[in-house]
Amino acid sequence: MDSSLRYQDKVVIVTGGARGIGKGCVETFVKNGAKVAFCDILDDEAKPLEEKMNKMGPGEAYYINCNLRDEAQIKNMIEKVVEKYGTIDCLINNAGYHPGYAAIDDVTVECFYKLLQVNLIAVFLTCKYALPYIRLAKGNIINIASVVAYIGQKDSIPYTASKGAIASMSKTLAISEAKHGVRVNTVSPGAIWTPMWEEVMNNAENPEKFYNEGVSYQVMGCMGTPSNIGTACLYLAADGTYCTGMDMNVSGGIDISVGSKNEVALS
Repeated sequence: MDSSLRYQDKVVIVTGGARGIGKGCVETFVKNGAKVAFCDILDDEAKPLEEKMNKMGPGEAYYINCNLRDEAQIKNMIEKVVEKYGTIDCLINNAGYHPGYAAIDDVTVECFYKLLQVNLIAVFLTCKYALPYIRLAKGNIINIASVVAYIGQKDSIPYTASKGAIASMSKTLAISEAKHGVRVNTVSPGAIWTPMWEEVMNNAENPEKFYNEGVSYQVMGCMGTPSNIGTACLYLAADGTYCTGMDMNVSGGIDISVGSKNEVALS
């Protein structure tokens, strides 16, 4: 066994692993010797990633197409992982999306329900179906929340609500699962440069201004990368063995500096 590999031969599930933060997690864990099962619906991006990871090693990747809006598919995905690997050591619930910005007047109930189905209900269901195996392994769960769950985000009610719920649910799950030796934590990213962030930016009225403002919010003066989040998750899975019910803020300092926030005063 290579002692430099921090999660060698451990079995990890990453939801939404084809791109963005999920892809960063897949790459980080494979580089550290893990057997990473990742699910998505983006076959055109997921299959090349699976092939690349298996050539690169030292761990391996296993892609499963799974629509997280379908409970039966979630259950089947978990069963496939256990059938292939026999156990689950770590579950990283990453899949989710940002619907863009809209005032409450323009947010429909249908839009809200649709987002919650992926951003929240799917997290609940993957935890529910994976936990019997994670308990046996005395493993851990990492749920990707967001710094906006704590600081808010203008015209983003469904998204911030979903991320706040993930943070609260994770703390409760940490309390309930401690008796089984299972740890549950969250990672809260700030502005991470991902395809989702780029899509929201491109839909903005002034994309360049939107990007520059996004960068300026971090006291570190730059956006984070998916690998930054993958590394944080690796710490919680491999090294943070006395961490449970905690939130790891990986935000570049977006929440620690005073800035202009009052549009009325600025207009």
